[in-house]
Amino acid sequence: MSTDPCFHCAQPSVPEFTANIQGEPRLFCCAGCQAITMAIVNGGLENFYSYREGQNVRPEQTSALALEAFHVYDLPKVKADFVRPSSSESFFIASLNIEGITCAACVWLIEKHLLTISGVVKVNVNASSHQGRITFDATELNVSDLFYALARIGFKASPSIGNDAQTSWQQRQRAALLRLGVAGLGMMQAGMVAIALHAGALQGITGQWEFFLRCVSLLFATPVLFYSGFPFFSAAFRSIKLQHLTMDVPVSLALILAFSASVWATLTHSGEVYFDSVSMFIFFLLLGRYLEQRVRYNNFLSGQGFQCLMPVTATRVDSAGRKEVVPLSELSVGERLWVASGNTFPCDGPVLEGSSSADESLLTGESLPRAKAVGDSVVAGSQNVESGLIVQVQALGSDTRLAEIERLVEQGLEHKPSLVAYADRIASYFVLAVLLVSMAVGSYWLWQAPDKALWITLSVLVVTCPCALSLATPAASASASNRLRELGLLVTSGEVIEALPQITDVVFDKTGTLTQGCFSIKETRIISEGLSESKVLSLCASLQQVSSHPIAKAFDGILPLMPCAEAKSYIGQGVAGVINKSEYRLGKPVFACPSNSPPYPDEGLWILLSENEQPVAWLCLTDNVRDSAVEAVKLLQAQGINVHCLSGDRAESVAALSLKLGFNQSLSEQSPSGKLAYVRQLQEGGAKVLMVGDGINDVPVLASATISIAMAGASDLAKLRSSSILLANDLCAIPLALGLSLKTRRIIWQNLAWALIYNASALPLAACGFIPPWLAAIGMSLSSLVVVINALRLRS
Repeated sequence: MSTDPCFHCAQPSVPEFTANIQGEPRLFCCAGCQAITMAIVNGGLENFYSYREGQNVRPEQTSALALEAFHVYDLPKVKADFVRPSSSESFFIASLNIEGITCAACVWLIEKHLLTISGVVKVNVNASSHQGRITFDATELNVSDLFYALARIGFKASPSIGNDAQTSWQQRQRAALLRLGVAGLGMMQAGMVAIALHAGALQGITGQWEFFLRCVSLLFATPVLFYSGFPFFSAAFRSIKLQHLTMDVPVSLALILAFSASVWATLTHSGEVYFDSVSMFIFFLLLGRYLEQRVRYNNFLSGQGFQCLMPVTATRVDSAGRKEVVPLSELSVGERLWVASGNTFPCDGPVLEGSSSADESLLTGESLPRAKAVGDSVVAGSQNVESGLIVQVQALGSDTRLAEIERLVEQGLEHKPSLVAYADRIASYFVLAVLLVSMAVGSYWLWQAPDKALWITLSVLVVTCPCALSLATPAASASASNRLRELGLLVTSGEVIEALPQITDVVFDKTGTLTQGCFSIKETRIISEGLSESKVLSLCASLQQVSSHPIAKAFDGILPLMPCAEAKSYIGQGVAGVINKSEYRLGKPVFACPSNSPPYPDEGLWILLSENEQPVAWLCLTDNVRDSAVEAVKLLQAQGINVHCLSGDRAESVAALSLKLGFNQSLSEQSPSGKLAYVRQLQEGGAKVLMVGDGINDVPVLASATISIAMAGASDLAKLRSSSILLANDLCAIPLALGLSLKTRRIIWQNLAWALIYNASALPLAACGFIPPWLAAIGMSLSSLVVVINALRLRS
């Protein structure tokens, strides 16, 4: 054995394993550490060894793993649990737990190394939770390649499945509570010793007893400083290396100065000791952080972790009616499940037998249960309320609506609002200013009263902390997002909260948005002789098989007897196809019969069926207005918002709806390009537009509006291009959201004002010597708590 430790993991090295690293010969403990180090260096990432804060974990078995060992993660049923598709067709996102991360340098190494691999598009690793989200191109590499790439540089990866994120939060909570407990015990013991010291000083008792009590106080304060205070030191060290000052820098500096001065005073039998102040300081800092973390954890529980709602087993029913409890992973699409009263639905699918009601409040925001009968759909994660049901598995796991909501929430959390980014930048300069002011204050008091210089400098360092400034915006935004979800509006973009108060105009699509989008055939009028009503409806059903428009649902129950060739859907116009060598068209009259369009029969929504551009039959459709539409428009207008309706329907239908709802402006027979032009015209006039729609033809406008809302039943493309989704289809959530956004903006400015006023008031008081260090710690913690508690008012 060599006396030099292993260069990679600091274990005892073996002379047989050596390599030339950074121009010097290095020793290793095993071939695994040697191979990992060479892989890092050959990849051009040798700076990792300069930046790391501690030695790495020894790769006991990881280095021996070959590529074949990871092939199991390429199996479709295995990777479906932790790999999901991205917005691009060939891009996927893998969620992994990564073991062996010891510092920020490890995060840097993982991200840089993976980005050198062809096919890896984006890497995001969380240093605190040790979770990574890797976006990759499935056409260039497999999931197993990611595991192998991490193993090559000494990190063990495992799929992130189920409630791993919640477990990580709970582990951090337990660790924080343990550090807080140690600090509390040390503070009480050091405080009792401090009382004895002060009492002895008043009685004139010095010498050996004073030295003994100071040593006892040092004994109690040492574990508080090095164990309970460790998070401050590690974070400060990391921020300095990254050249980004955070509040942990002045806090750590204050702790080190106070403790070192106290140790010096104890050893030299001179000056004052501050062991009790150091312990009290750390305790109150940790208490403030713990309470803040609890609030953020509650927000996490209510805002994320949707998969925690899912049961781990389900009751499968076979063709003979026998019931069997099986793991969720063994289910497949098409099987039948029994869901008892009070249980959670494990899948999306239709009800086959029974009648009950389902509590979908966590998904849609609706407080009242929805009735469920045969043919109705249930949603995974919702709860069966009344009686048992037999449902058919239609979607499982990552294909459910529950998983889709979770992905959209993650998408929204990835975006950092501009106010948050601005506050982060200010906080860094603020810390630098605090350090400079502390140096100036310390220099002054060293000249005026050296015995007071230390604790006054400590007070300045601590009391002027930018925590409240950094928390002002994200605390309010998180509470507002959670409240909006409770109202039924799922925010999928971080910019929604800060942009909503600026909205001046709301533009609604008509069909499927203001109306329910559940069309039914009210009347059929035959034009061409020789055709029966049943044949006309059958022809229409054949054509509508290629359409996803809400009108197509009116023909769902009609059997298409004739095959349709060359079927095609024309956005905003209708559908066309070839049946029995004749071209049939169904839709607007000008689309069905371009050259000889017949006049409308009378009021109502009519579509025309034509054969070879000759009119065949008229069909009248009905679609009811949503119950919440009238009240929503009134509430918006009461807030001073201009309400518009853009529709592709004929003028008579739009005019009737406008008369009922009272729009400020309504336009009919609008194509997608016409809707886009109208919204851009509003924006050019200075308007901030909120667009609400549901169809593919609304996608261009949804993407161009300041903020966009897609209905719950909207097309996937419309949801993708929207910044929020109306889960419960309750339009009244929109004016409520606008009102909440104004309250959010007020609270953000209140928080910012409080943070600035607090620091402006506390700094001169601390600099003048009126605030001791322990009171400074209490003030700093309370300032952060005031910001968080003020933000929680948005939840009511």
